[in-house]
Amino acid sequence: MNANDPIREAAPPPYAAGKSSAPSRRENAAVNELGDFTTTVRVIWLSVIAVGIGVLSAFVAWALLRLIGLFTNLFFFQRWSSAGMSPAGNRLGALEVLVPVGGAVIVGLMARYGSERIRGHGIPEAIESILMQGSRIEPRLAILKPLSSAISIGSGGPFGAEGPIIMTGGAFGSLVAQFMRMTSMERRTLLVAGAAGGMSATFASPVAAALLAVELLLFEWKPRSLIPVALASAAAAATRRYILGPGPVFPVPAHPLLIGPAGLLGCVLVGLLAGGLSVLLTMSVYAAEDAFRKLPIHWMWWPAIGGMVVGLGGLWFPRALGVGYDTIDLLVAHTVPGHVLWGILLVKWLIWAVALGSGTSGGVLAPLLLIGGALGGLEATFLPHEGIGFWPLISMGAVLGGTIRSPFTAVVFALEVTHDMNALLPLFLAVTISHTVTVLTMRRSILTEKVSRRGYHLSSEYAVDPLEIFLVRDVMQTEPLTFSSSATREELLAQLRSRNPDGQGLFPILDAQEHLMGVVTRADLERWAQEHSSNNGNSSVSEIIRLHPVTAYPDEPLRVVANRMAETGLTRLPVIDRDDPARLDGMLSLRDLQAARLRSLNAERCRERVLRLRILSRPSTRAKPALH
Repeated sequence: MNANDPIREAAPPPYAAGKSSAPSRRENAAVNELGDFTTTVRVIWLSVIAVGIGVLSAFVAWALLRLIGLFTNLFFFQRWSSAGMSPAGNRLGALEVLVPVGGAVIVGLMARYGSERIRGHGIPEAIESILMQGSRIEPRLAILKPLSSAISIGSGGPFGAEGPIIMTGGAFGSLVAQFMRMTSMERRTLLVAGAAGGMSATFASPVAAALLAVELLLFEWKPRSLIPVALASAAAAATRRYILGPGPVFPVPAHPLLIGPAGLLGCVLVGLLAGGLSVLLTMSVYAAEDAFRKLPIHWMWWPAIGGMVVGLGGLWFPRALGVGYDTIDLLVAHTVPGHVLWGILLVKWLIWAVALGSGTSGGVLAPLLLIGGALGGLEATFLPHEGIGFWPLISMGAVLGGTIRSPFTAVVFALEVTHDMNALLPLFLAVTISHTVTVLTMRRSILTEKVSRRGYHLSSEYAVDPLEIFLVRDVMQTEPLTFSSSATREELLAQLRSRNPDGQGLFPILDAQEHLMGVVTRADLERWAQEHSSNNGNSSVSEIIRLHPVTAYPDEPLRVVANRMAETGLTRLPVIDRDDPARLDGMLSLRDLQAARLRSLNAERCRERVLRLRILSRPSTRAKPALH
């Protein structure tokens, strides 16, 4: 055969012999009942387990809060009590500086000789476990993470308890799943159910916890995962009422329902300032982390240096120490003096960024609420008066939403922890503006930046895959080159020379009634033509036919076919009629799937003016009738 022979084109991957001749019965049933969601009854079983994990997470949250109270009392007041206390009332004097240092040394030793994964604020570690480790968390982490966090916060660390609780609840959820025969996706669902349950129990915020799970941990919006996670969050919130109280966690005075134009413009300004502050907060945390990485000492000692900064800051401004839930309550329910607001904003910001950058264990939500509330308190001095605590509340939500890049979570969270539904519109406006600022100025959030620094990448954007929208019939080749089962070599070569299909590497073989018998690949044709080049063209292509090919149906979503190609290793499939499987409707190739994605790209990139507005009509060129 010469070099110009049309058979000598790039051959496709070998066709998988012995594969099923059609989609599985389960796939057929799914396609026949196409709907908006793909969920099976297994979600009921997962939901039952998730509810149990939610109840367990509530007790985990209760235990961690008690443990924080115990260490706070031991470190600062030298008494055995688990009651919640603020370190601000201690009488240690200058010795107070040594308390955070001692706690940080203990955490550093636990991280080095126990598990390095206790370092950090919890949520990035949960994300990494979900994305990179098959939703598997070490059993010892379920003990070490809450213990190290309780020591860190109890010794004055300026962190929130929610991050460690989310990580610990997720660890327990993962452990339960690991004892059962489950897929990686199902383990992820139960891990996130535990994390959502922990947050829900901590703040009495079941809806915000479920939203946080969707926006930060699930990486999908599907009933198969949302239903169990939402039920776990609800179960944790219901359990919380009996062990921690019903909430709200931070009650506020009633605010006006109607906010005038001046107030709404104030919300826009709050959003802009909160977005700018969110950017600075994120930059400061990772600037501190970068500075610690340059130190010529082992990372085990970094928390001790961070603890020294915390101790000095606490000596100057004691309210900056600890979780600070009492200070958040003060910000949203009372009028706070300006010097206290500046102290919270600057000192809390400084010691939190340095301590978090040092790699100790603690959360970010409570510090963000505190810093945002202090900013709002300062803004209240020049913005329209809308009631006590109004601007701290709006600024809290805006800073939270901008920094963690979860706007819906921030809005609902602020409403749930205060029960102030009148603040819905102002919150929504301010959080959206803040979110806009951060997404335009930062590539990643404070949570995903840490994941990125460990060499991974994730996207927080959600969109419908074009392979879900388009069906096979929308992109398939309706007139592929086919061969008769009785075609000889000379007839085959003549047919190829006359049509020379561009890129077609799989050829359907039809019988005398135009029914699909099987397929042959380009490689098979090339080999067969070489072997029978001196056979006077008497042999037929039926000698090399591959029976029972893997097929596709015209009404299948492209996603189903893409999965079938991935499972079989094939890149080209014949398309057959569902009611008449012997009838060939066309061919589908990997290039056709790419064409579907290209349509989606063009929809985003191609700009066109569909309608044109004519301000002045063009003068008519039609001759006017003469006047008589």
